[in-house]
Amino acid sequence: MSYLFTSEAVSEGHPDKVCDQISDAMLDHFLAADPQSKVAIETLVTRGLVVVSGEVRSEAYVDIDSVVRNTIRKIGYNKSEYQFDADSCAIISAIHDQSPDINRGVQRDKLEEQGAGDQGMMFGYACQETPRYMPLTVDVSNTILRQLARLRKEGTIPYLRPDAKSQVTVEYNNNHTPLRIHTIVISTQHDPFILPKSNTPKAIEEADKAMQDTIRKDLEEKLLPEVKAIYGKEYAHLFDNNIRLLVNPTGKFVLGGPAADTGLTGRKIIADTYGGRSGHGGGAFSGKDPSKVDRSAAYMARYLAKNLVAANVTTEVSIQIAYAIGEAQPVSLFINTYGNSNVSLSDSQIAERLAQHFDLRPYAIEQKLKLRNPIYSETASYGHFGRNNKTIDTHFEYNHANVVEKEVEIFTWEKLDLVPEMKKIFFE
Repeated sequence: MSYLFTSEAVSEGHPDKVCDQISDAMLDHFLAADPQSKVAIETLVTRGLVVVSGEVRSEAYVDIDSVVRNTIRKIGYNKSEYQFDADSCAIISAIHDQSPDINRGVQRDKLEEQGAGDQGMMFGYACQETPRYMPLTVDVSNTILRQLARLRKEGTIPYLRPDAKSQVTVEYNNNHTPLRIHTIVISTQHDPFILPKSNTPKAIEEADKAMQDTIRKDLEEKLLPEVKAIYGKEYAHLFDNNIRLLVNPTGKFVLGGPAADTGLTGRKIIADTYGGRSGHGGGAFSGKDPSKVDRSAAYMARYLAKNLVAANVTTEVSIQIAYAIGEAQPVSLFINTYGNSNVSLSDSQIAERLAQHFDLRPYAIEQKLKLRNPIYSETASYGHFGRNNKTIDTHFEYNHANVVEKEVEIFTWEKLDLVPEMKKIFFE
């Protein structure tokens, strides 16, 4: 008996993602000039307004106005008809100093004894469903939106606007193997590129229907073939001719983005991670420097999970790491292989070996994954996991013509450099 499972993703123009990108752009500017910055920035966007708030302790001075506007412009909100654009939106800043009560728990005389910036539990997950060791549902959802954004920015589908959401439902067999993609939902903001011939309800309905049909045709002919090509022959059987495709199910999506829906940092934590296939501790990522284990420990948990699966220790695994504020060592490490382990060890024994061989203190995680670099804007849309590890050049401008340029390695937690060590730990 088969079953269905669904995940969603949101585009860079979705209001919540606009906030994530602003928060992480601010974080990157602080870290580029002062790698020891302590940052926790939250953003709210609504029609014509951006509110940036939070706590910062840094030697860097960042021009909040220019960072916010440049981020919004890069996303694509650059026209007044969107009712939210980079040049005309108001910006309110309410950033203040980090609480000394928090800082005293993080700072230590010995760097390696740095305490966790907060309590909480973080999860990492990996499986063998895709080459990126991600669940197929969320992987395809994000791939759809990345390609949709490219078609928009290149002008291949010129009427597209920045806001969009996707949702993918996959049919699985009882062995939890994907059989086929069952349903794809794509809601994409667009220009009113077909106008009604008159102001009658019938004429308006006809114009809306014509737009919806055109968008569906373009997505079928220009978007989905690109998505299928990305997955190649190995996954071609999943994209059969029976996929149920729903495009802009309400019939029209002209008013979108912050003009239609207020956005907040950290409100898409499931889309940011594993699409609901794994647990989540509830802590968001964007706007937080790596002393916040909400972010750094979640990245480390993914790093360990992905390398465990790539080393074939198990075909699926979820890892939970928990911390107490001010304490360096985690209070717990939990492993769940869902009965798919390939070694003669219990899940608790696997956890014990990981704890013995890998340093899970916050400072050690920062150093191992190079998290004190300005790498976070790249993570703030289309998912934090299942991404390509690579080196990029970054450029940050500050007041008084100061410029910081850095070559940084992004998505270090997606590297598979622990595979030999995992094989040695668990198979020798």
